[in-house]
Amino acid sequence: MAAEFLQVMTTVESEADAERLAGALVGERLAACVQVVGPIRSTYRWQGAVERATEWLCLAKTTAAACDALMARIGELHAYDTPELTAVPIERGSDAYLGWIGAETRAARGG
Repeated sequence: MAAEFLQVMTTVESEADAERLAGALVGERLAACVQVVGPIRSTYRWQGAVERATEWLCLAKTTAAACDALMARIGELHAYDTPELTAVPIERGSDAYLGWIGAETRAARGG
C-alpha cells in the first residue's frame, strides 16, 4: 500500500537556492513545509571522480497526489544536471500534522 504522505529530499549548492526553492514549493502549494538544513558536506562520485561539496538539504513534506508535480517543479528550478530527488513515505504521524499536510497541498491536487 502506497503512503499518502511523503518527505521529498533534494540538495542545493547555496542557502539562497534552498530558500528560493522552499518558497516556490510552499507558495505553489506543492509542499506544506520545506525544512532547510545546512550547511552539510556531501561526498559523491561524479563523472569518474570523487567530489566534495558544501550543500543545503531541503526536506519537503507533501502528499502522494502532489509528489509528481513537486518533483517536476524541483527539476525545473534546480541548477544541478542530476539533482538528488528522492521521496520516502511518512509511515506514521499525528492526525493533526498529516491533516495539515493534506490541507496545505490540496490546491495542488485540484481539491
